[in-house]
Amino acid sequence: MSEPISFEPPRGMRDFYPEDMVWRNRVFDAWRQASVAHGFQPYDACVVENLALLQRKSGEEVSEQIYHFEDKSGRKLALRPEMTPTLARMIAARQGQMTFPVKWFTVAQCFRYERMTRGRKREHYQWNMDIVGEDSVSAEAELLAAAAAGLSAMGMPDSGYRIHVNNRALLAELLASSGIDAQHHAAVFLALDKRGKISDAEITALLETEGLDTEAVRKTFDLLAVQTLDQAAALAAPDSVAVKALRDLFALAEIYGIADRLVFDMSVIRGLAYYTGIVFEAFDAERKFRAIFGGGRYDSLLTAIGGAPTPAVGLGFGDVVIVEVLKDLLGDTAATEKRGVTVGYMFPEQRDAATRLARDLREREPVSLMLAPQKPKQFFARASASSSADAIFIGPDDVTRGTAKRKNLATREETDIWILERADSKQET
Repeated sequence: MSEPISFEPPRGMRDFYPEDMVWRNRVFDAWRQASVAHGFQPYDACVVENLALLQRKSGEEVSEQIYHFEDKSGRKLALRPEMTPTLARMIAARQGQMTFPVKWFTVAQCFRYERMTRGRKREHYQWNMDIVGEDSVSAEAELLAAAAAGLSAMGMPDSGYRIHVNNRALLAELLASSGIDAQHHAAVFLALDKRGKISDAEITALLETEGLDTEAVRKTFDLLAVQTLDQAAALAAPDSVAVKALRDLFALAEIYGIADRLVFDMSVIRGLAYYTGIVFEAFDAERKFRAIFGGGRYDSLLTAIGGAPTPAVGLGFGDVVIVEVLKDLLGDTAATEKRGVTVGYMFPEQRDAATRLARDLREREPVSLMLAPQKPKQFFARASASSSADAIFIGPDDVTRGTAKRKNLATREETDIWILERADSKQET
């Protein structure tokens, strides 16, 4: 006897019912609106990627989380865990034909087999924005301004989040000045990025495994205690390029009007192996949730996969955490905007009048048409529970008069509406 089929989606995956789509659409619409407003062009790619590309450039942790398989011809493939390697592949494929810099965005579904916690699924949608071919910090500032605009379009108040900024090149400088050789830096970055996820004792063990002695481990943790950019600058060389880049970014943030949301944070490192310079992560102001978005500069990625040397900076912004943050700040029903009208009728004889009215009204607003006769109490209960702001119920007397009542479901206010002729022509008379 076969086992019963579960009605639940696979573990870590999601179904989106209409009430979920309301929130998803709110987020996706804000992403696209902000991208277009800041001059980014849309792109997309196949969800199945070559495993070798992902293993080479996603970093140790992500490589362990890849959903991978072989097709019937033995090709090693995978579901993409992120979009940046695919973007790099696409750019490299046409690099000689392109005019740089390019500004691209996409909303892509990504998959990672990882331990699930609040705000983390094994499948999510991610807004990616990338600027390829620009080495100045203006690219980072443009990305962060667009991300801030996206948050604003979703209803997130400016006081509701902070963008934490660091520079991996600065941390590399400070590690070197502490006597830690460059060959250890990638492993140190990966270990320190786990802070908050594992204990400091476990991080110490990772650093010692990499070959750092007790003094080097102590100096590494001391760097994370740095609180301000001025303190970091005091430890760096006077002509530090990394410090200058951060100062330029904060100056540009003033012009963009987002400086109040930027915070220097030495602990922001980002675990992916390809980041080379400024990195950033945004969190809700109370730090109740995981990072809202993150990203940074990855100037070596195209070279690593065989492309020509090209500077680049990108941002990834997932849908799972931001919906939880918005619900926490604004309420579970904040995305349910009441719009349009529900049209219903009492007897079969009023069906045609209701259908004509719905057809005419749909030229200018959303209309939900009931497809079978209903009693008034049943109709208004369903209309009130819907996403419609108003309701029109047509009975025999309404057809005789040629007008019906349009009721605002929130205020109960009623207005007359013509139902036997085209609604728009009569409303104008």
